[in-house]
Parts: sequence; C-alpha cells; structure tokens
Amino acid sequence: MLDLIKRRLDKYQPLTINRDLPEAGVLIAITDEAEPQVVLTKRASQLTSHSGEIAFPGGKRDATDIDILHTALREAHEEVDLNPEQVNLIGRLDDKVSLHQLKVSPCVGIISPSIVLTAHLAELDCVFKVPLSYFLDPANRCDHLSEYHAKAKYAPCYIFNGHLIWGLTSYILMEFLNVSLQAKIELQAQPGMKLAAKG
Repeated sequence: MLDLIKRRLDKYQPLTINRDLPEAGVLIAITDEAEPQVVLTKRASQLTSHSGEIAFPGGKRDATDIDILHTALREAHEEVDLNPEQVNLIGRLDDKVSLHQLKVSPCVGIISPSIVLTAHLAELDCVFKVPLSYFLDPANRCDHLSEYHAKAKYAPCYIFNGHLIWGLTSYILMEFLNVSLQAKIELQAQPGMKLAAKG
C-alpha cells in the first residue's frame, strides 16, 4: 500500500491557492508498516479555538518558517514530539481554505511505527493512530449534517474509539485516500445516510 501511495503522490500536482490569507501547514503522518496508520490528535479541551476537535499535527506558519513544509514539521515536533528528521516527506495535497479563512496546506510524510509520540498537553488532550483501512470501509462512515450560511451541508465523518473525525480533517483524509489509493470516496454524503451528532 505504501509503495502505491508514494508513486501516486510523486506524480500528483497539488493545487495551490494564491490568496493573501494566513497560512497553516498540517502533517499527514503515515506509519511504515503492512497495515499503515495515520496520526491524529485531539485538541485540548481548554483551547479557545477548535477545542476538543480531531486534527492533524500542524498549525499556523511563523514568520521564521522557511516554507509550509517547515511549518508542518515544526508544529508536529512541538505538538507530538515528532522529530523532523524522523519524517520522510513524500508529497503534498491541494491547499484548502478553512471556515475561518486560513489557507491550509497538507503535507504527507512516512514515519516508523516504532516512534513514540507524546501529546503536548498544553495544546492536545491526546495523540492516536487510525489504520487507513478503517477509512476505506464504507461501513465505518457516518456523516455529519451541519448548517453553514443558512444551507444544510453533509460532511464525511467517522467515529473511531469514541473520537469524532469530521470537518476539514475528514475532508483532507478523504482527498488523501482518493489521490493516493484511488479510493473514490464521495466527499458529499447523500440525504438518507446515517448521521452522527457532533460532539
């Protein structure tokens, strides 16, 4: 599976957003093993923004960051104690604009499954891993219905060990699987699908 991911990401040309917006870089860290897993975090409950939400390691770009890859690696180091030298960067995905008008650039890297990740408790409640195969099984999808700009919107959603994975994190995950494994996952749920309550 990892060989396929590497080959497809190597050929992929990510779309970039040329707008003057604050930037953020996130790291999609995949473990190098027969059953690859993706690293996710739960943001600390005491934070004023996105508290308790599931996210990739990452954050806003600092003025001293060389580029957005540096941002993603620096933030991953700060949040989960993942040394940048332990990450083999293999590609990027399309830039996204969050609901709060932040340009988010997802970077993909391979890490050893033996690396011990430790959540920085000032920012995170925990760090955990989910097998990629979990997201490839349609039976595990339970989409979230929300209202944005007075319109009902369905968003891809998964619940893993009590963690609700939804929103931009879920969209980026689904795009990653579609690009790297040609998973053909529908990003917009159809009315009638089972829904998960947020929170």
